[in-house]
Amino acid sequence: MVDKKKHSDEWAVREHGPLEKLADNLWWAWGTLPGMSLRRMMVVARRTDGRLVVHNAIAMREDQQRELEALGELAYLVVPNRGHRLDAPRYKRRYPGVKVVAPRGGRKGIEEAVAVDLTYDEYPADDAVRFEMLRGVNDEEGVMIVKSSDGTTLVLNDTVFNMDRKRDPLGFLFTTILGSAPGPRISRLVRLVFIKDKRALRADLERLAATPGLVRVAVAHEKIAHGEDAAATLRKAATYL
Repeated sequence: MVDKKKHSDEWAVREHGPLEKLADNLWWAWGTLPGMSLRRMMVVARRTDGRLVVHNAIAMREDQQRELEALGELAYLVVPNRGHRLDAPRYKRRYPGVKVVAPRGGRKGIEEAVAVDLTYDEYPADDAVRFEMLRGVNDEEGVMIVKSSDGTTLVLNDTVFNMDRKRDPLGFLFTTILGSAPGPRISRLVRLVFIKDKRALRADLERLAATPGLVRVAVAHEKIAHGEDAAATLRKAATYL
């Protein structure tokens, strides 16, 4: 059951960047987290039917939100793990017709904030946007695979971090003590909480690095790797397993 006292659905905007175009059917924006220097990333992909998939939603200012709405119908709202629920209730209230999509292993925790309609394996894939589960992480996370005119983009969440170290107390704890930076890498926290089979995950990351036509890799925190750096990001992260 959703705890509305703990997980507000009132529209609340924190500092964020503009909605930027990455490809013909792909956009992203960065946002901030309460009390932390880390940035989070929202990725928006357009399906072949014209409807939108919003991965790791960020509540934006009205002008930016209207810009998002102009791209197409918001059809699917992806909550990639239980730690990325912050703005999901707000999107569900604003867009009641949107279907919430989540990895099956994280469903219980995610539903403390917002009801889940579909798991990754139930999402109706098309030629532009589909999902795969990652092996070795207890079904807690997966990858969104987006095909655009310029190639393929892989969108991961917390399994791989790609950011610089932070100097504020919480940022230092998260990036240095918990080993989340400098990236790309797999953090100590993720290895402790999510990963159950290092060999399986390493094989999956190396397989994804060999994706034909791979042009970019996006993760929740914070950088997008482009071109040759995309495959290199996944291969380097796999060395931390």
